[in-house]
Formats: sequence, structure tokens, C-alpha cells
Amino acid sequence: MAKNTSLYFRIVEGRNLPAKDVSGTSDPYCIVKVDSEIVARTATVWKNLNPFWGEEYTLHLPMGFHTLSLYVMDEDTIGHDDVIGKISLSKEAIASQSKGLDGWLSLRRVEPDEEVQGDVHLSLELQTTGQRPLLRCDVIEARDLAPRDISGTSDPFARVLFNNHSAETSIIKKTRFPHWGEQLELELEPRELTGGGSLTLEIWDWDMVGKNDFLGKVEISLTCLLKSPLLEGWFRLMPLRNAEDDAGRSKLGAVRLKVRLIEDQILPSMCYQPLVDLLVESVISPAEVDDVSPLTMLEEVTMTESRQDVAMTLVKIYLGQGLVVPFLDYLNMREVNHTSDPNTLFRSNSLASKAMEQFMKAVGMLYLHKVLKPVLNRIFEEKKYVELDPCKIELNRTRRISFKGVVSEAEVLESSVEVLQGYLLAIMDAIIGSLAQCPIVMRVVFKQLHKRVEEQFPGPEHEDVKYLAIGGFLFLRFVAPAILTPKLFHLRERHADARTGRTLLLLAKAVQSVGNLGLQLGQGKEQWMAPLHPVILSSVGSFRDFLDKLIDVDCETVSDRLQRAPFLPSVTLKEGYLHKRKTEGPQLLTRFAFKKRYFWLNSESLSYAKSPDWQVRSSIPMEHVCAVERVDENAFQLQHIMQVLMRDGDGQTSTMYLQCKNVNELNQWLSAIRKASIETSGKLPSYHPGTHRGGRWTCCLQSDRGAHGCSRTHSAVTLGDWSDPLDPDAEAQTIYKHLLHGRDALRERYLELPDDDAGRKPQTSSQSSDDTACATLLARRGQAVASRLLAVVLDLEGAHLTFQQREAEEAINHIMTP
Repeated sequence: MAKNTSLYFRIVEGRNLPAKDVSGTSDPYCIVKVDSEIVARTATVWKNLNPFWGEEYTLHLPMGFHTLSLYVMDEDTIGHDDVIGKISLSKEAIASQSKGLDGWLSLRRVEPDEEVQGDVHLSLELQTTGQRPLLRCDVIEARDLAPRDISGTSDPFARVLFNNHSAETSIIKKTRFPHWGEQLELELEPRELTGGGSLTLEIWDWDMVGKNDFLGKVEISLTCLLKSPLLEGWFRLMPLRNAEDDAGRSKLGAVRLKVRLIEDQILPSMCYQPLVDLLVESVISPAEVDDVSPLTMLEEVTMTESRQDVAMTLVKIYLGQGLVVPFLDYLNMREVNHTSDPNTLFRSNSLASKAMEQFMKAVGMLYLHKVLKPVLNRIFEEKKYVELDPCKIELNRTRRISFKGVVSEAEVLESSVEVLQGYLLAIMDAIIGSLAQCPIVMRVVFKQLHKRVEEQFPGPEHEDVKYLAIGGFLFLRFVAPAILTPKLFHLRERHADARTGRTLLLLAKAVQSVGNLGLQLGQGKEQWMAPLHPVILSSVGSFRDFLDKLIDVDCETVSDRLQRAPFLPSVTLKEGYLHKRKTEGPQLLTRFAFKKRYFWLNSESLSYAKSPDWQVRSSIPMEHVCAVERVDENAFQLQHIMQVLMRDGDGQTSTMYLQCKNVNELNQWLSAIRKASIETSGKLPSYHPGTHRGGRWTCCLQSDRGAHGCSRTHSAVTLGDWSDPLDPDAEAQTIYKHLLHGRDALRERYLELPDDDAGRKPQTSSQSSDDTACATLLARRGQAVASRLLAVVLDLEGAHLTFQQREAEEAINHIMTP
């Protein structure tokens, strides 16, 4: 039974941060670490003590973790960035909140003695057979120690302490992965074995000048050693716990976080097949509109805050089954048929609405990038000042528009209208010209939606409703949000500054108006948008023509394979420029050794060339990739470098070093390549974070180039996004958990009523016997569906218990076996 651990966190905003700059403000951003690994960096919010970030991440951690840490930093153009404060959350603290953490958490000071990381490999033996007890500690090695020196390394040594006894290892210079292989012995008094206490191993960074720096400690109780006289393994280094001054903590401000930990035990595929069969049956043989089905029951028991996760999971399940089109058609048909007022169609956060949103993200993200990225890049580069609201015009912030002196308000408005019209027309031209780029499966889904709306709301008075339904999803829930916050859709690496952000907001409003067919223009409070109304109305006609052509597609051409198109091997998962280290010939100076190359990644290969248009490409098959890992900064004295370790058909290994622009790009490429190579066999369990130079590894100082790696690999640690590979078992497990949570509600509603009264509403004088018979029939159908569904949930619950008992027995046998 596999274990699946996912950590979701959202960095919402900060408040009352201290000023770090001479201007009386700060330029805050956040760095997120899971244990010692930097997994995310938010955008910098310039000159703001109450910043809003609104960035969210999902991290897949199959091996688990210990601590989630968030550091709030102040970015400085010159010199090192300042640390404002940090928040640390243990895995236990996060897991104790079943619904996750959501609230304001105070920042605290960063204490050097608490900034520890890494593990130490020890063998401990307590000998009590001689005249005096002997405590023997083999200090073998350590890995991933915190860097304490300016070179990015440390000079570590270990010290063993018990009561008044102590012993030390030798000092190993300039490494974070020391190999000692030394045995330390402490002779104890017999009475010391009855006094309790603990053995402590401390690791320190030796400094020639000043005091040594603390790197971490391990404490093992004497009671544990008496029970198990021989202990060997890797032990996590722990910090020195310092008392925190609450008054000082409040002066550093606070950050609002949302954190949720999801830990699942994944059963074998055959256990989930009955549940998948029920879900498939719901859309292959759909019930009548008023009948219940496993899907409708799932929606009933799904809480509002979980609906988006359930929708994304269902979209992936049906994509994997090649049934995403009938799945969405089934949900949309029920939603449309239960709506009597066309003005309220898809206005709620129903399962149908959320599923459509997640479907567009899953299959349409690459399409969105191709359409919007060129225009958004232009807006960010030009940084033009625009404003239509007279109350918000700041003449002193405008660039000189003419040579006649200070610009007037009228000139600012005229210039703003001209600029916004140009941008809006460019966006609309890009969308209208993108028909061939739109994924065929999206077009078919929109065609089915158009059909269902037209059936429910026929007649010329409802002519606009079918366009509003499609435009509501494509423009209001997909294109407009991407324009407003391009970073959240990976269209930009940073948030927009205040000037560009205002431009994007006005454009998003205009695009929403186009999606609404301009029907609400002039009806709201924002009458100052009127100068854009002519171009909005002129775009509506083009938008209608585009939608007519968009749905002009043959539904029969959409095969199961095309419904899985976003996850086919040929789909480019990521592309862009990276700097590749030149390994052939004599070694050059570091800054000349990295050459700019354009890379493409799909699930079959990682290829690169001199430019996107270059005809000759080099290619690395994914089955040759055995690890993708970070490189220590001190290896090349450069940041944001990763290594792709490869093994060819003859078993020979080689390494390619690639430099990224920043930590976020590094994490995205690491995650993408790991996902693409997830099925590769023969993954490496360890690697060298450094490079072999000058006859030895820069990380662990071993001379043998073929020596086993000194640090663990992280092959399955990935960031969750639209390109996550389909995982049917994990997805079915998510649905099972939601059904298990709502099992009692389903049982009470569908099974625990007397047969004669099940589902029957109190009759009124106007109710006919036909209505009563119909209600009774629907209730009996609901009972049958609920019985089958709850039986599947019960079987899965039993399977989990069986596998848990088996694992517990195996663990006990492992402990008892010598």
C-alpha cells in the first residue's frame, strides 16, 4: 500500500510588517521551505508594510516531511536581502487540524541556533558486561548541514555528551556532507545507568575567530539505549529551543496563511475499480434528469470549501477514462434543466461550474499561454500609465504626453482610452484568431453546452443565453482572471506593479463586459468606463462570430485519445531558455562555461537547441533520466543550478548541469522533469549535490568520482499543477474519502426511511396520485443507487483496515526478527 502526502499552502497577505528601508517602508516577499528545501518564492510587493500576495502551492511529498517554514524577506537592490521574520509549523501541528490552518500567524525572530537542517548517521552501543559500562558512539557521516561560512559550507565536528562525559570528532573543513567514520567511547559509572538522562550528540561549525556555530543536535534517552543496546540509523538534527519573547514577536507583524495536509494510503488499483465503475456508469448510462446518481450523491456530501478539489479530481478521473465530454455534458445538462431563470444560469459554485473551471485549466492552459502571453508581455514592458476614473488620476505620476507643459486631466483620459483600446483590440484579435489553437475537446464541450442551453431556453427572446453561458466560462472564469492576475496562471514570474496592475484591472473589466455581450454596460457605478463602451460593443459582434465558429465541430471526431490529449507524450509540458554547462574540452571559467540553450520537455524526452527555431536538436530520452536534483551554490559559486543525472544503455552515468533564472523557475523545471520521468525504472537513491573538481567532490570531499552519493534524492517531490500526471488510484482515493465523510448523511437521507414513506413529501390537496407515484419511484431508485454506492465505500473501508493490520504485523515481525 503506497503512501501519498500532499501539502497545500496559500500565502494570503501580511500586516504591520516593520520598515527595513530608509524610506520607512519595506519590499517584502516570502520564501517557503519544507525542511531544508526551498520550494517557493512569492513575488515582491514593493514599498508596502501590509502586502497582499495571494499565491498558493501544492507540494507532493511521498516521503513525508517534518517542518514547513515561511521566511518574510525585504528585497534590497544593493547588498543582501534583510530577514524580517519567520513562521515554523511542524507536520504534527498541521495534521492536528483536520480542516487545515487558516488564520493570522505572528512572525518571530530568526535565531541562528534554531536554523538547523540535515541528518547524522550514527551507530550507538551500550555495553554493560564489563566492570564499567561503556557507551560507544560511531559517528559515521552527516548530510545537508546548514551552511555557516561565507563560502556556503561549514567546518563541522561532532561532540558526544552524557552527564559530565564528553568526546569530540575531528574537524572536517569546508563541507556540508562530512564523513568522519570515527568511534567515540565514554566510560560510565554503574550508578549512572539508574539515574536516567540522555545521550546528546551535537554538531558544530568550527570557527578560527569567535565562537563556534551550532549546527544541530540529537538526543537519545538512556531508557531507549537500555531497551535496545545497539541502535544504528539516520537521525534528524534538532535545534536548540530558545524561549520566545511574545512582545518582540508582535513587533514583527503577521502573515495570513492557509495550510492543509493530506495524507492518504493508496490501495491497489483493483480495490478502486468498483467505485470507478459506478462513476463511469453515471455518465455512460445517465439517469433521468430528476434521478439521483453516484455523482449527484457525491455533490450532496461535498462541502463548499472542498468542491474545487473534488471537481479537479473528477475531471482527471474522466480524462483518464476518456469520458470527460459526457461527464461535463451530464453535469451541465442537470444544471441547465434545474434552472428556470436564465439570468442565474451557472452563477453558483455548483459542481458543474467548478468542474468546467478545472477542465479549462487542465486542458486549456497551454492554449491560454499562446493567446495571452504576447499581449501581457507587451503591457508589462511598456508600463504605460492609464486611468479612466477621474477621482484616481494623479497628474504627477503621468509621463509627459506632449511638449506643451504639464498634462491636463483631459489629456490623461484621452491617452488612457487610446492605450486601453489598443490593448483590448490586441487581446480580442488574439482570441478570435486562436480558433485552430483551441483544444478540440474544449470546443466539443462548449458545443454540448450550447445545445443544452438552447434546448432549455428556446425562442428568440433567449438568443443571448447560449452565448452568455459559453462566454461566462471562457471569458469570465478563464481569460479575465488570467489577465487580472497573470502570475497565478504562470503567465508572468512576478506580480504586476501598481501601474501595470491598474491597466490589467481595467482590461479585465472590459473583457468581462465582452463576455457578457455588453448587456450590462452603463448600469453599474463605474460610469467612467463609458469611453471604452464603443470598442467593447464592436468586439461583441466578433465575439459572437468566434463562438459560432468555435462550436462548429464534429463531436464524433473526439476520440478517447483526444479527450486525454493534454496528457499525451507529444504534449510539451514546459519550454524555455536555460543555461547549459559546457562539459566538452578544457574547463572554462565558470561564467563562460554556461551557454544559453532553448529546452523543450515532454513525457518522452528533454531536448534542446540554440534557439526555438533551430532545426538541429539534441535529445535525452526520459527513460535515461535517473535523478533530477539541485546543485549546491558553492559547487560553481552560482545560484539556481540543477543537475540531470542520466544512465545510458550501457549503464554509464553522466550529468548535465542547467542554470535557471530564479528559484521559482528552478522548482518548476525540477518538478516538471521529475513528473515526466516518474515511470523510469532504476532511479538513484542518492546523489552528490556538488561537482567533482580538483580530484574530489566539493560536497563530501570524497576523491572517488564513482562514490555513492552523499545526499538523498527527491525524485517524487513535485509541485502540483495542471501538468500533474494522471494517477487513477490517488484520484479514486480522494473521492472515497469524501464519500466516507458523507456516508452517514447519505444513509440517513436514502436508506433509513420506512419503505412506504421513503422520499415522499407531505401531500397537499393539489397533489395528484401520479405525483405521489413518481416521488415514490424516484425514492426507490435513490435507495438502490445509495445502497450500491455505500456498499462500495464499506468495501474500501474494509480493505484499508486489512492493509493497515497487515502493515502493523509486518512492522512487529521486523522488530522481533534479530
